[in-house]
Amino acid sequence: MIAGLYIAVIVIGYLLGSLPFGVVIGRVLGKTDIRTVGSGKTGMTNVMRVAGRKGAILSLIFDLGKGALAVYIAKLIFDAVDTSSYSTMVVYFGQVAAALAAIAGHSWSVFLRFKGGRGVNTFLGALMVMFWPAAIVGGGIMVIIGLITKFMSLGSITGSVIAFVMLIILNYLKVPILNLYPHIEYVIYAMIGAVFIYVMHRDNIKRLVTGRERKLGEKAGTEKVPSTSGKW
Repeated sequence: MIAGLYIAVIVIGYLLGSLPFGVVIGRVLGKTDIRTVGSGKTGMTNVMRVAGRKGAILSLIFDLGKGALAVYIAKLIFDAVDTSSYSTMVVYFGQVAAALAAIAGHSWSVFLRFKGGRGVNTFLGALMVMFWPAAIVGGGIMVIIGLITKFMSLGSITGSVIAFVMLIILNYLKVPILNLYPHIEYVIYAMIGAVFIYVMHRDNIKRLVTGRERKLGEKAGTEKVPSTSGKW
């Protein structure tokens, strides 16, 4: 039974994460396929390059929502069956599985020939449902560093690491926040997420080091990635 539940939350999480909201927003508001400009990614930062702040905000909301909904549905599924004979780890890892599947879907969408974004906002959205204080702190750090340096990639990496560090410290100290406990399963999720986000930003890190990284809000300009126009 548990195996079936895990399969269900993973499939649902992956399909939710795969929904290409960034591409839709880019086409509707920016009249452009965002996969053909800038970084070629489908996340908020690249959406801003072609659809402006309004498009970026919409992309942020939808990408956060994909991760949050994946974990929330996982909670509902596990709550709907009797798991009293199993360890609580089984339930919490079910949420983690759904969240990681959503991030994978966002990054390698089945609707975009397994292309997508870097998974940052989907990671934070899922963490919002698991342990929202860490998501707020990590997301806040991401925005602050992104606005100050104009490098959202630097903010994303730093914010995800801060969220993980916060969780591991609270778990070690056994400190709950507003009756929320930072379970070890959530710590593991944040660790995997932080590593994943770092790996997905390797090209950004190289450009940061060489001074060629695109700044926040910078227009796509003439630099383009290989065209995928018309392909979903």
